[in-house]
Amino acid sequence: MTEPIAIRRGFVDLAHGQMHYRHAGDRGEPLLLLHASPGSSRQLVRLIEDFASDHRVFAPDTPGNGDSEALAETEPTVAGLAAAMLAFLDAMGLSKVRVYGSHTGAAIAAELAILAPHRVPALVLDGVSLFEGDELQDVLDHYARPFEPDLDGAYLIRLFQFCRDQYLFFPWYRRTRESRRDSGIGNAADLHAWVVEVMKANSTYHLNYLAAFRWAADRRLPLIACRTLLTAAADDPLIATTKKLETHLPNGRFVELPRVDAADFRTARKAAFDSFFRTEG
Repeated sequence: MTEPIAIRRGFVDLAHGQMHYRHAGDRGEPLLLLHASPGSSRQLVRLIEDFASDHRVFAPDTPGNGDSEALAETEPTVAGLAAAMLAFLDAMGLSKVRVYGSHTGAAIAAELAILAPHRVPALVLDGVSLFEGDELQDVLDHYARPFEPDLDGAYLIRLFQFCRDQYLFFPWYRRTRESRRDSGIGNAADLHAWVVEVMKANSTYHLNYLAAFRWAADRRLPLIACRTLLTAAADDPLIATTKKLETHLPNGRFVELPRVDAADFRTARKAAFDSFFRTEG
């Protein structure tokens, strides 16, 4: 019988404040996992479990999310968030790491590979966005705002609906037939956990979102030197953009994964990542 994976948690002191992280595994190459917005490394628990048997896995809450303190800047950039990740690697004594990032985490992971190419031998970018023109202005205006507390608790309802409707629509605030997603709402326990993590960062979670929306993937991806795997699930709203961006990588390729709700999703994801890491060099 396989022993359950023990995921431990910790904090590390960095220049901007404390960073919270999850970690598991005691052998193999280190693997850094960077979560999507909003939320925290709690979203990556299943991925941690899948890779902890053959990697030393580290999954921090990015600054201003989950239990990690935000950067001092009122408008942080993806490059600034990547610099905080590099400081995390230094504090943890990790000289080289394979890096995975999802959505906002993918933008941060890409910038980390650009910032410290000698530290990142292999990179997985899972769902990469590129917003321009009117679409960019629309998401900047409507997608992510702080949930300031009020005495009647209405902000809690708005926060819950914000998380719930991301399962149902893309973008979540455009509740129309054309924007309807077909992936369903998931289970109540996962939604609850997500809401709790966003609630922890109710006044700062949106800052990383806005930084990622402004990040110009088409201009930054060509600067990545290491081998890169672009990937997205078949029901990821960013899959079309991610596929198009393959041509901007000097040393990368795209692999489509099954829908997240497919029975073989985790198996297929593990196989794709393992194959990529085996051919690293």
